[in-house]
Amino acid sequence: MKTKLLTILCAGLIGFGGISNSRATEDNSLQIVGDLALARPGCLAATIIGTAVFIVALPFAAASGSVRETADTLVVHPAQATFTRPLGDFSTLH
Repeated sequence: MKTKLLTILCAGLIGFGGISNSRATEDNSLQIVGDLALARPGCLAATIIGTAVFIVALPFAAASGSVRETADTLVVHPAQATFTRPLGDFSTLH
């Protein structure tokens, strides 16, 4: 439940990065500050909580044969949004 909330928070920040005025296309400092102050901590929290939920769900995922899909959803995607996404780039969040 908390993971979904944090994922929605991260995805909701896409709109924050979509400011459309003439300066926003040249200067993305507002996007970088928003990413650093709001999106990265939220995505990091989603990664940590998702990892804990994945550990609890692992026996059920293994029984149903969906370990990879569960790991991708709960751990990999939030971790990629936190650590490998360029700073200020909200286009890969969904």
